[in-house]
Amino acid sequence: MTDSAEIQFRTPTVTDGPAMWQMAVDSATLDVNSPYAYLLWCRDFAATSVIAEVNGAPAGFVTGYLRPQQPQTLMVWQVAVNAGHRGVGLAGRMLDHLATALHTDGLTHLETSITPDNDASRRLFAAFARRWDAALHCSELFGAGLFPDSHLAEDLFRIGPLRVENCR
Repeated sequence: MTDSAEIQFRTPTVTDGPAMWQMAVDSATLDVNSPYAYLLWCRDFAATSVIAEVNGAPAGFVTGYLRPQQPQTLMVWQVAVNAGHRGVGLAGRMLDHLATALHTDGLTHLETSITPDNDASRRLFAAFARRWDAALHCSELFGAGLFPDSHLAEDLFRIGPLRVENCR
């Protein structure tokens, strides 16, 4: 991606579901859901998700939802960026865009879960916390023993409180 690339952030629609599924597959790190799940996500959780388009083509996405028992908390489910657009801060810009948009509706915290071996995601969310001048708390969310396969444990990253005026 070059500096002259036109980046747009927008709410996903169901027609984005196949591209999101493909980005998840191509990431080689995400747990890939069924194509149907991405269509449902784009229908039911579009307002808490974002698509980044570069020169009119999908380049990345963030999916998330507001926690039912803590509606001021956005749980980020997946972050994906196409290989050709990695390393230039697009994932962080998508997170900032989404958090800024939801902040006006009362968002105060962001959560995500990350496996211990996913250094890129750990750096992404640590940088997000720094940009938002927010505390980051890490604790075990789901131990490896809860998964019926060889899935690693998932650590919960809780970031907040978020104050849009502090995001730089």
